[in-house]
Amino acid sequence: MLAGRAVLFLSLTWTTYRGLAMPRVAECGVSCSPGFACRSRVNRNIFNSFCRHTPRSLSPSVLEALMLSTAMKCAPRNDCSLVLRVQASLTLHEGLRGLEACSMNVDTQETRCQSVRVSRASRRLQVGRQLQVHFDCFEVGVAQSLYVTLRTVPHFCGIQLDRQYRVEDCGDQDVGRNLPGCSAKKFSYWVDRDRKVVRVQAPEAPGDSDYYVRLCLKWFTCEDVGAPARVTANGLSRTVSLPYSRELPCLCLEGWSATPDAVRMQACPFEDDTEALWDAVHYHPGAQALSWEPACPVSGHVSLCWRPGPGALCHQLEHSGRAAHGRGDFMAGPAVAFVDVPRDEACVPNTCIQGRRTDMLFSAPQQLCDLRCPARQGTAD
Repeated sequence: MLAGRAVLFLSLTWTTYRGLAMPRVAECGVSCSPGFACRSRVNRNIFNSFCRHTPRSLSPSVLEALMLSTAMKCAPRNDCSLVLRVQASLTLHEGLRGLEACSMNVDTQETRCQSVRVSRASRRLQVGRQLQVHFDCFEVGVAQSLYVTLRTVPHFCGIQLDRQYRVEDCGDQDVGRNLPGCSAKKFSYWVDRDRKVVRVQAPEAPGDSDYYVRLCLKWFTCEDVGAPARVTANGLSRTVSLPYSRELPCLCLEGWSATPDAVRMQACPFEDDTEALWDAVHYHPGAQALSWEPACPVSGHVSLCWRPGPGALCHQLEHSGRAAHGRGDFMAGPAVAFVDVPRDEACVPNTCIQGRRTDMLFSAPQQLCDLRCPARQGTAD
């Protein structure tokens, strides 16, 4: 096994690029392609949750696109809120009456739906043409995790598009400057690496309310790592210590006041410490494979390569490249076997495993060479 040495992709950035101005929406509304007579409904028709048998004439590709983005709606006195913009398109079929888009808050399971119906007269004239619909009225909160679905009206089995989406947080310059909740005071912290604890100084919460702080692993949502610590409003100290076991780039602090709809502030103390991600890479000679159980959501590409000597260019071996995906999706399992590595190729001098991150804008390839393979059963070391 390769334990501790399997550092494939080091010195890689864990941050994303933010700060671009968010588009503004003056009024909520729904619009359709020119030439289509549409009307919208905000309340959900529960019967559209149940799917009908799909006729042979209706292709699953009738739903063509589902694109999501965040916009900002600001009142004259500069009170701003966020809305989710949903852009969808389908090819109008004679059996279809329109579209329905639904947004579910992953944390609370609250679901909001909007539908667009095309008039019967318009459907007769526009069959076979592309219908584009823009929904601008899904109100969302800062840093919300959403699950968005797009269905036809009526809903036919197997015809649906799904997307996961995370609303920008207060770290976005435009959101942080214009959303009232982002003006709350942030907590401060410092890391004691020797004792493996993070000490957090809670800010003064509004209305003399209590304050909560927790450690969490930031996937699509932030998953608990231990119970939240509570700082009481009338306590003598506003400092708490949170122990941790591993320094991971997705291990984050989250703090919020004990008030309704409080904005949660996040900070990730170890966001540049990517080396620990690769401690769980192992080579299994019997299975001739590398397995990887990452503790954070990452994607990469690995291959075998040959280099004539230390420091020389490593030449990729043909047909050895594989994509590697961590637990970035909702339902993905924790363990991923991501490349076949024949023992006769992996366990010879000058053969290396070369990897690079594909979920980062810039990623330099890293190599792991001179694999230490256990001796075959029945052979001498």
